[in-house]
Amino acid sequence: MADGQKDKRRTAKDGMRIVVTEDGPYEVSGSVPMSDQQMVPDADGLSVEWRQGKEYPVEEDYSLCRCGRSTNMPYCDQSHLDADWDGRETASRVPFAARTEPKTVGPQLELSDVVELCASARFCDRAGGVWDLTRASDDPTSRALAIEEVGNCSAGRLVISDKEGNVIEPVFEPSIGLVEDLSAGVKGPLWVRGGIPVEAADGMVYEIRNRVTLCRCGKSDTKPFCNGSHLEPD
Repeated sequence: MADGQKDKRRTAKDGMRIVVTEDGPYEVSGSVPMSDQQMVPDADGLSVEWRQGKEYPVEEDYSLCRCGRSTNMPYCDQSHLDADWDGRETASRVPFAARTEPKTVGPQLELSDVVELCASARFCDRAGGVWDLTRASDDPTSRALAIEEVGNCSAGRLVISDKEGNVIEPVFEPSIGLVEDLSAGVKGPLWVRGGIPVEAADGMVYEIRNRVTLCRCGKSDTKPFCNGSHLEPD
């Protein structure tokens, strides 16, 4: 994304929706495209870019595993019925803006951060970290790298804006990415992009955002959202 690009995100098409079922799968509707998305690491194991892998056939409706036990990943095969797992939703329902820590402020950029949303994608740690890059954002290289790192944050933990308060976001086609962590050798969360609504089992719709990650290992304690638990040993 070019330095200074303003928020021009696309929004989900009518009918696109992900419903979190009670102790069951994610029910996806509205012909949402889905593909594998690989986190490409550098020599230090830090993520540097996304690489698209397999594209899945587009279906009007489909069910995705939420418990992490399916033998037909990424799809649900009803394994949750016999699995020893806790599917209760425990995520905060407070909007992002009301949960942010004090902003990291630089001469050209401001960074908002909600740590509990972190999915451990490790894009934000290169070149001293996005926090230091934001503080050094009078330098064009630092500014561009800070914007790039935040835009690659799949969970939306990090949001960056210019000094006029304009949020700088990547443009995503509404879609689901199945995250593959190549450095750690594990499957990661569902990367939900482009403002697709996520509906709780009780019918409440979580804050609609450009990018969020949903747990698909069954271990997160901030369900339905990912908290990096897929990196923990079984």
